[in-house]
Amino acid sequence: MLAGAGVQRITGLGFALVAAPFLVLLLGPFDGVLLVNACGVITASLVLTQVWRDVDFRQAAVLLAPAVPAVIPGAWAARRLPAPLLAILIGGLVLVALVAVLTSEKARVLRGRPGALIAGAGSGFMNVTAGVGGPAITVYAVSTGWPHRSFAATAQLIFAVIGVASLLAKGRLPSLSTAGWAVTAFGLAIGIIAGNRIADRVPATRARQGVIALALTGAAITVGKGVLELS
Repeated sequence: MLAGAGVQRITGLGFALVAAPFLVLLLGPFDGVLLVNACGVITASLVLTQVWRDVDFRQAAVLLAPAVPAVIPGAWAARRLPAPLLAILIGGLVLVALVAVLTSEKARVLRGRPGALIAGAGSGFMNVTAGVGGPAITVYAVSTGWPHRSFAATAQLIFAVIGVASLLAKGRLPSLSTAGWAVTAFGLAIGIIAGNRIADRVPATRARQGVIALALTGAAITVGKGVLELS
């Protein structure tokens, strides 16, 4: 939680990529992603209060239009799939998304209205199933040359809205003890505070490399766990 919230404040995204694979290992596929959705709303909302002047509301609306409806089939899949298969799906989606982000600078594939439709729908579906709505939006931002400052701010609004939609579609909050919620809140608060202090000191490329390394590790472990449980 702490690492994810800090990265989110520094780079504009990364909370779910860092936290989701490990929370799935700790809490299981459904509750793990549910907690990522809940905390993603909190983190994005807190960061949004600091960057709202840079939000491109028109671009946010274009991406949210397909993202919110895509949450519904994603929630259905999250409820119906067996836990091991869902773990493999979550880990696999994270891995595919990371590869897309890593190659997106060379493959500018999501442009114009069709690109926005695919990016928005992909973000909504992946957010509710795997907790990772950021990669699809990132590929779109790179493909269209969206300035990072505006993208990072606008992404917070998008993540907050699809996070709320994901929670509503699933119909409940994560099942955590009081101590669990306290630890979660502490990690989020300290992560954002630390991110505020070092945001201007950490090169974006270094932060991005750290996010990708952590996410790749967690996603690979999640897929492996799911495969072992199926065998």
